Amino acid sequence: MSGLVRSASLTHFAQIAAACDLDARALVAEVNLPRRCLDEPDLLIPVQAVEHLLELAAARGAEPAFGLRMAESRRLSTLGPLGLRVRDEPTLRHALDAIVRHIHMHGESVAVSVEQEGNLVTIRVEIAAIDGQSVRQAIEMALGTTYRVLSVFLGVSWRPQRVCFMHHVPASTAVHRRVFGPVVEFGQEFNGIVCNAADLDAPNPGADPVMARYTHKLLEQLPNREARVTDRVRQLIVLLLPRGHCRVEMVAQHLGVDRRTVARRLAEEGTTFSALVEGMRRDLLSRYLKDGARPLAEVSTLLGFSGPSTFAQWHRIQFGVAARTRVRTSHKRTLDLS
Repeated sequence: MSGLVRSASLTHFAQIAAACDLDARALVAEVNLPRRCLDEPDLLIPVQAVEHLLELAAARGAEPAFGLRMAESRRLSTLGPLGLRVRDEPTLRHALDAIVRHIHMHGESVAVSVEQEGNLVTIRVEIAAIDGQSVRQAIEMALGTTYRVLSVFLGVSWRPQRVCFMHHVPASTAVHRRVFGPVVEFGQEFNGIVCNAADLDAPNPGADPVMARYTHKLLEQLPNREARVTDRVRQLIVLLLPRGHCRVEMVAQHLGVDRRTVARRLAEEGTTFSALVEGMRRDLLSRYLKDGARPLAEVSTLLGFSGPSTFAQWHRIQFGVAARTRVRTSHKRTLDLS
């Protein structure tokens, strides 16, 4: 089952669609979303339909940066109550911590993590794909929105060290350069922004401690969107797989519980941790094969395998054929469609 996301995720969809000579409401209806989702920001709508809508609009409008253009002018208010909380945090580091802990209230398929190594910080943004569906537009929109949040704190002239995308470079990168500057890189091992650690500790002159306490209490009182542990575990699997740390113990640590609690709550929802890992690996593999830009050895690492031989054995068990056979078949289909 697909997770849910606030319809505020479609902010500026109608405007960008119009600029591409597309009928926004007709596209929304085509993917079975209610038309009022373009006008009411707090509807909860299926993530999978939103991802499909963005890919459909990008293809029909011949605009490979459709999702990024949607994010280009976004404000903190797009995040709803979470945006209010972020606005009044004393530093960017505190703001990012709030986003990491509460982003599920905005969208259940989005996962954000912050990692510091020396003087550099990496802010990773990942979106779980469903059934191998492309999430390129959703990733670019999410990363563009994250960049906008950083700019609120650091100023419009601020630039990161790197902005990284896992997918391959589009035919034109004009919009990417306009939004991020010249530091955009494609075909990388993660989706995220790399910046100086010192940037995160700059004080927020507009922070209101009283309002921060109020919005913190508000978020805690909102309906529990974390009831489906399955959705949160999927998000964490996406983040942990490429780093080789995708174990139930690590997921439990991120959720603040023990592994038995994770297993019990997943069982209550009709699944297991192993089933979710295997399902995510299959979905991610489908995305990598469609992209066709990465050698299988690299794909095996990104899927969390210790080496190509382990990946090859898993693939044969899952699909009944060698991985290279599927690669050749995938490439042949791509050529046949071109």
